[in-house]
Amino acid sequence: MNQSSKRQMQTPRNLRADAARVIIAVIDQGQSMGQALPKAQSAYHDGRDKGLLAEICYGVMRQLPQLDTQIRRQLSQPLNGKKRLLHGLLLAGLYQLKHTRVPPHAVVAESVNACVALRAPGLKGLVNGVLRSLERDLDQLKSEQFDAEPVQTLHPGWLLKRLKSAYPDQWTQIVSANNAQPPLWLRNNASQQSREQALQRLAEAGVEARAEGNGDAILLPVPCDVTSLPGFNEGALSVQDLSAQHSAHLLQAQPQERVLDVCAAPGGKTCHILERQPELAEMVAVDLEPRRLERVQQNLDRIGLRATLHAGDASRPEAWWDGQRFDRILLDAPCSATGVIRRNPDSKWLRRDADIAQLAKLQSAILAAIWPLLKPGGTLLYATCSVLPEENVGQIKAFLKDTPDAMLSPIDQQDTVAKPGWQLLPDAQAGDGFYYARLVKQA
Repeated sequence: MNQSSKRQMQTPRNLRADAARVIIAVIDQGQSMGQALPKAQSAYHDGRDKGLLAEICYGVMRQLPQLDTQIRRQLSQPLNGKKRLLHGLLLAGLYQLKHTRVPPHAVVAESVNACVALRAPGLKGLVNGVLRSLERDLDQLKSEQFDAEPVQTLHPGWLLKRLKSAYPDQWTQIVSANNAQPPLWLRNNASQQSREQALQRLAEAGVEARAEGNGDAILLPVPCDVTSLPGFNEGALSVQDLSAQHSAHLLQAQPQERVLDVCAAPGGKTCHILERQPELAEMVAVDLEPRRLERVQQNLDRIGLRATLHAGDASRPEAWWDGQRFDRILLDAPCSATGVIRRNPDSKWLRRDADIAQLAKLQSAILAAIWPLLKPGGTLLYATCSVLPEENVGQIKAFLKDTPDAMLSPIDQQDTVAKPGWQLLPDAQAGDGFYYARLVKQA
């Protein structure tokens, strides 16, 4: 047994210490929550512990500038170097004090105990003193108004500037939706049951649910463990946001067609297309990373669906394409994810302004590379979970201008060549921010 393993066995497991490690991994090391959190959660078997760990970490990411500002006031000098994990611990502690129902004495006690797990027992007094001081001023901290706009809005300055420019009359609503807890949307599997049957089964199980949006969407006002829902493990229900569910409906796949889903992981849209049209000739799903394709296969297996999976670069299809063209293509392009910040609040702090131009360049390259794979008369649906025009309207306008055989297939009356596509903004009571543009290849 190596020394690291021995230390892990000797160090007690502490949920607040694990939260501190995840928080610092994100804000200092650039890891995403999708990378850091599951590793920490794997040490816990109780679903409540996993849920609390996720709530603390995601909550800190939503409230980060305000929490950070209020903690730094309490410190005579920054906690850097080996003490940096203690800063993450204090962020987790203050979030719990301000935004959860965890009793304050439990927050303080568990945070102090976490110092041992973080190998900093000598700093117990510091953690205890800071959190008790914050607890005493809690009412004032909860009502504090911040002068700096990025702190007040919980958004980085570069993103605020872009949102104000693109949506001068709506940016405050977008920011507000981004800061809200996301609703839980389910997708009903129409090949197994009607939405009415799904709602009846949920009602019989005592689960509050209602039909919303398109023909497959179900909203759960009160989040729950989805694996306990009737039919979930058999594929009758899946978790998918309302806005993302529009993909299969807009693509309109028909029997015996060959369909391609580009940048497919984790596979929700792939599965939805197959659920809506089980008589496809072939469903092909491509993603860059083999590990992400494992998630696609897991979703297919749970629902009982089949697809051909390829690991490959979407901008270089010659490495994986068999030469047979497709009737329909869904291109869910890599993007800034600025429409799903409420689900991925860490992205606000991981993304940089310079990333947008790079992403737009990549999207353009993928779109140009994938277009030749579409049959004449075929349909390509371009999608992003972004609200930024550079990745959406601007991208499609440029493509239509540069591609003579590409024609816009309007989604609604506002979808014109002058302003192509359908831009959905995040809504605290509805779907995420999403963009769709439907293109047809002229014969």
